[in-house]
Amino acid sequence: MGFEPGRLVLHRDTHRGRLGFVHPARVVSDDERGLLLWVASGSAVAIETTADGRGPRDMPSFVAWEAEPKKMTLATWRGPGLLRFFPTDADHSVWLFRSETDEFKNYYINLEESAVRWDDGEVAGIDVIDQDLDIVADPDLSWRWKDEDEFAERLARPDLYWVPDEAAVWAEGHRVIKLIEAAEFPFDGTWRDFDPDPSWPVPTELPAGWDRPIVART
Repeated sequence: MGFEPGRLVLHRDTHRGRLGFVHPARVVSDDERGLLLWVASGSAVAIETTADGRGPRDMPSFVAWEAEPKKMTLATWRGPGLLRFFPTDADHSVWLFRSETDEFKNYYINLEESAVRWDDGEVAGIDVIDQDLDIVADPDLSWRWKDEDEFAERLARPDLYWVPDEAAVWAEGHRVIKLIEAAEFPFDGTWRDFDPDPSWPVPTELPAGWDRPIVART
């Protein structure tokens, strides 16, 4: 299932049969290396919140967050535009963040289950299950782990958490770190100077069907 360049698709974070976020993104390329998406500043998004609008990091604990009733809240992507790369058959994605002056800022490696694609014709996208542990790599390719405490807190509650294999997540992270340290693709400078097609309109509304049933493992 390939996506044509320029097509608007939905990047959906999922867990336990729920949507965590929905971000519309433009397909830059889709080939044997993987799927490359562009998320434009000002895009309409949907995020999971509590009934009174709080996010998971507004809560005192993971347990408290899971206990609250949830809803999807419409919002706007306020940060600079960014690329997201989903390597073929890999349990991570690579996000290329930019500064407010539109210069490459850092790589953000999101450890997650390999993206599952879906295509309903009028709307299409990928569903992923975030595994919370992340890696940040600066332009000089120095790197650091991120959210280890959050990962540990959630692993302590297997009745609530959706990650079944802690060791596999760490192993994938160490595999990516070897790529970073060796300056191998996509950490070889590829896409650092990317400019989106100026003809691509910013999606200021989510398309109908953005909340269609999840296809990733629940």
